[in-house]
Amino acid sequence: MKSNITSGEMLHLEDFTTSKHGIVYKIVKESDQEKPEVGDIVTVHYTGCLLKGSHEVGKKFDSSLDRGEPFQFTLGFGQVIKGWDLSLADMKIGEERIVLLPAHLAYGDRSVSVIPANSTLIFDIKLLGTE
Repeated sequence: MKSNITSGEMLHLEDFTTSKHGIVYKIVKESDQEKPEVGDIVTVHYTGCLLKGSHEVGKKFDSSLDRGEPFQFTLGFGQVIKGWDLSLADMKIGEERIVLLPAHLAYGDRSVSVIPANSTLIFDIKLLGTE
């Protein structure tokens, strides 16, 4: 399994959709399976990068693929950034999306590790399953 985003890549935002929450996304792989429900433990693979300029994929800051192990969390309980809870609640099991999260749905005005304050983040998320 590999990521659908690469540092230095230019995103063609005309191919993306904006949700009612302000999340900009593109479905890379569709699925006809069900969506997870709040309280489900979701299992994902992801790669996270900073947005450079208005539409260039910047530096990668994290990836479950690099660790070789999927990430799990309970959906809708604030265990992850708000943009993740909102994005995953709208995805179907087996679906893959590229998601751009504005700062207010990510870390806001806080710096976290190598992520500067007020950063828009890009994630390649693959929803593997639920429990």
